Amino acid sequence: MPTDTTPEQNSKYAWSTILRAAPPKRPATDRIQDFHEIYSDYDQEVARQQASRCIQCPSPLCMQGCPLSNRIPEWLALAAEGKFLEAAALSRSTSNMPEICSRVCPQERLCEGACILNAKGEPVAIGSVERFINDFAFDMGDVAACAAPPNGWRVAVVGSGPGGIACADELSREGTAVTIFESHMIPGGLLVNGIPAFKLEKQVVNRRIENLTRQGVVLKLGVRVGWDISLADLRREFDAVFLGIGALKPKPLDIPGDKASGIADALPFLIQKNVSSPLVNIPPIEVAGSRVAVLGGGDTAMDCLRTALRAGASEAVCLYRRDLANMPGSRKEYLNAIEEGAKFEFLTNPVEILARADGSVESVRCVRMELGEPDASGRRKPRPVAGSEFIVPADFIIVAYGFEPIPFPPGSDLAQIETDAWGGIAVDKSQMTSISGVFAGGDSVRGPSLVVHAVRDARSAAGGILRYLQAGRDGARVEGPAQV
Repeated sequence: MPTDTTPEQNSKYAWSTILRAAPPKRPATDRIQDFHEIYSDYDQEVARQQASRCIQCPSPLCMQGCPLSNRIPEWLALAAEGKFLEAAALSRSTSNMPEICSRVCPQERLCEGACILNAKGEPVAIGSVERFINDFAFDMGDVAACAAPPNGWRVAVVGSGPGGIACADELSREGTAVTIFESHMIPGGLLVNGIPAFKLEKQVVNRRIENLTRQGVVLKLGVRVGWDISLADLRREFDAVFLGIGALKPKPLDIPGDKASGIADALPFLIQKNVSSPLVNIPPIEVAGSRVAVLGGGDTAMDCLRTALRAGASEAVCLYRRDLANMPGSRKEYLNAIEEGAKFEFLTNPVEILARADGSVESVRCVRMELGEPDASGRRKPRPVAGSEFIVPADFIIVAYGFEPIPFPPGSDLAQIETDAWGGIAVDKSQMTSISGVFAGGDSVRGPSLVVHAVRDARSAAGGILRYLQAGRDGARVEGPAQV
């Protein structure tokens, strides 16, 4: 592989002589006809050029902006030299799924948002280079996956989403026998069910799961822990348990008219449109020819808008109570939605669903909002403007107000686990719950958040599990509740 670089790429001022380049993107008129990924990888020369824009800060802010503290400048330097396999290996040393995080992370709020070059121009295209080097490594067959020498421990992982995958990966690479229990018949959790294929192709998730199985991880699909098998059963069979069960209960619409026909929650809509499999048993949700209103302003709302357009909606409009600056959704996904024909009504709060005589949705009565003082999250709190009500015509409504933890089944021993005020699982600094040997991480602990946060929790939990098991082997097993 060539390692020579042009004079411009050798210069610490490459950032000023080489413009930031976005990866190739399919035209909006083409991409709304299918669910394939809209971006493709750089070619090798462009990848090297873009990586060379990093000025190798002595105290890299990008690493501070990354929840995983990825060694970004180091693998950018390797990529700039054309050492793509070495760069990918380094990125995998701190991330269990860099080829996935590079596709779905909002880099503008994380590593790229922290890049020092923002003060003078465009940041380094960290996410796109990360995607290129890791796809390159997979294509070259350089992502090794084989069973490690067994360490004698057995761990149950509940859930096969990003947290479950990352925890199983960390543990299995240390020789732990890991079994993943997944309630659905298709593994991948929200990576498959909740993130549309135009952002993350299913094959990308499948090859990561295939790597796990080559490492010796066992998948048990269609098993609902708490219903089909108890926590006590798992604790008898395994030395430790990790709960990566997510937070999938949709927040309710809870306004007058919310029982009209033609209203769907975001996740069933996304699953039904994005997962083509007889194993997914969700009634058809048809929006072809309809005016669709999506309520909410996060990434899930962006996904619903773009999915509705691909499903034939005549119009897809987002109704969001704050302004663009305070919208939590990724700016990249917002711009992609705009390109594909989505519309946005900011500072707009739905207050009633109006129905036709047959009970179907006809429109949404809304009120204009204005922004007051910042709330606890730092975003300015919206408040209604008196006398500002107006009507938004709509034939179908998708509610994307976010998610909450799914309550444990009544009488289940899972209900013994302590939870916090919002219903999330309470954990200590090692991610251990109030039950000794039972760990948790991801959305079920912190609330709906980013894939990279679930990965970080899972890596922390894996370390906590190994320390817990080693303490038991050394005769110092911790018993009783964890200190939460």
